[in-house]
Amino acid sequence: MSENEFWSIIGMLNWDESGDDEFVVEPVVDCLSQKSDEEIFQFEELLTQKLHALDTKAHAKEIGEDAYISDEKYFSVDGFLYSRCVVVANGKEFFQHILDNPKEFPKDMEFEAILFVAQQAYEQKNDKEWGYVSSTDYETYKNAGGCQ
Repeated sequence: MSENEFWSIIGMLNWDESGDDEFVVEPVVDCLSQKSDEEIFQFEELLTQKLHALDTKAHAKEIGEDAYISDEKYFSVDGFLYSRCVVVANGKEFFQHILDNPKEFPKDMEFEAILFVAQQAYEQKNDKEWGYVSSTDYETYKNAGGCQ
């Protein structure tokens, strides 16, 4: 799957259904479920790479009320992951802008549902459990280069 196809599929998110994440992601899940298993895995790889790229201290300091302050203060690693999901869900240009300009990170927003679209598509298509593990880890603190 190409970068352009990845972003095209992200563009299918149905924001008219904001407030019900299941309906927001439904067009993406439906589209991916029509792809080959390999393409579904490639989508997951690209999503993971984008989330990993945003896993930096500079970005963590800009997520809003629950932003990273210091190692001595509690910081929700899940909340930061879900905040990074918002950036990817808003498309290629927004992702690139925020990647380059952490201070403009959207404040106090989360979109966890995007994490599961490949899994849902795979399970919908194959009627079996997802077992794929991406080669990149999107969990918070996994981007060692972003910790400065």
